[in-house]
Amino acid sequence: MNLRISSVILCLCPLWLAAPSVWAEVSGAVTTYSSPGGVEERCVAIDPIPGGTYSDADRAEERRLCAIDLWAPHVALCPKTWSTSPGTLIYDVSSGPFAGEPARFEREACAHGGRAIRSANAELARHKQTMNTAQSSATFSTASLLYYHLSRYFESTVNVPVAVYRSIDRELHRQRVSESGVSLTGGKSSLRMIHAGWTALRDGEVNPESYRPTDELFTPDRKALYGILIMTSGSRYGSEINGTRESGWGTGQNLDFQNTAPFLALRSERPLRGAMREGLEEARMNPTLDRDLGGQVSETQMVYWMRELSETVLLDFIFGQQDRVGNIDYKKTWNWVENGEAMSRPATSDDTPPASSAVLLKRTWLNDNDAGGRPAYTDFAEKTRMLENLRHFGADTYGKLMALDRDFAAGGPLYRYFRDSFGLSQAQLGLIVRHTAHAAAILRESCRGGKLRFDLDPERFMIEGDVTASDLSCEGPTTDS
Repeated sequence: MNLRISSVILCLCPLWLAAPSVWAEVSGAVTTYSSPGGVEERCVAIDPIPGGTYSDADRAEERRLCAIDLWAPHVALCPKTWSTSPGTLIYDVSSGPFAGEPARFEREACAHGGRAIRSANAELARHKQTMNTAQSSATFSTASLLYYHLSRYFESTVNVPVAVYRSIDRELHRQRVSESGVSLTGGKSSLRMIHAGWTALRDGEVNPESYRPTDELFTPDRKALYGILIMTSGSRYGSEINGTRESGWGTGQNLDFQNTAPFLALRSERPLRGAMREGLEEARMNPTLDRDLGGQVSETQMVYWMRELSETVLLDFIFGQQDRVGNIDYKKTWNWVENGEAMSRPATSDDTPPASSAVLLKRTWLNDNDAGGRPAYTDFAEKTRMLENLRHFGADTYGKLMALDRDFAAGGPLYRYFRDSFGLSQAQLGLIVRHTAHAAAILRESCRGGKLRFDLDPERFMIEGDVTASDLSCEGPTTDS
């Protein structure tokens, strides 16, 4: 499906970069639906990224999300009524007090505001669309697709949820969701940003041309709005990862973020174990960080946090993420070594350790990735020099970054994948290429200056008790895998 258009850019560039921009398509496995209003809707599981690693669970989740028929008699739709950006909560009402009555669920359960999961059989997914106005928060739905697939290219330790493209009959969405969203968030000062978002969305559904750029919200025939389906889970970290945020939004809180224990350890020039101790000691000098860190923090927890934060910073830098701090989540997992192999599984509240050596860790989830991918956003990872300050990094991540940068420069398979798969404009694609080159240049310079240790390997740390830094060429692998 065609998504958006941008003007021709004339430049003295290689032919693969100078090609005129036309209506671009998302590319992948398509599931088609026809709404009760006769509008064709599409769910697209974007094609896998070249060289990426996807689990069976990833593929199963893509299929599950694209199997959701929004207008089935057991599916109810509620407006999201908290935080700052509008979205649609999708519930299964096949059983329970509203069994088979989605309209009554939407009138009664949704009307209370907040999550209505207690009145439903299950939450199936959330639909998030782009929303950028002067009064609302910044949201670009395509960013969630970008984060999902690039994280699989990097084989990231940090968890990024599966996301698929989904279009929805705009008039039916207005009737069943947006009008309620406007009503439920109105007249409350604490909800003014999300109310502005719902109002702009509702008005756009009445008259698509009232929202600009129209192509970032509606399909070319203007019959459907589009965004992504995603299922998020986890709990929000406190200041131990999200930072104290005591310096205010924007640059201040992004500098606060770099004073957390794992980030301070990433900035330490000491070998890995000494860096972890230094980071914890310095962070605990702040009473808020000391409180949220709690009691003893294990070395295994610290090395996982360091790896996850280094990957988060890299992804955020590449996509120009504007709103990461304060939006980082976690899930608890059991982690242990069995027959020389690092093992893990999710933990539950009434769980018992799977092995005597198992340790309970908080593993990081990046659920909220939708303020990246647009040149209009501020890249705070770049602005506050997060990559320049890193002294520890994963050898495999570094190698893949260098390969990605070379591919982009040559207009190779990865460049063509980003160009053809996500419906990006020339400006949006250019941002990714430019930021990748900048990230690679920063880390390459640190490597050449002997400032970067390639020692962030949490599984190896669990098995061996320490990690000897890898001796890696600063140019990365000589041949791309």
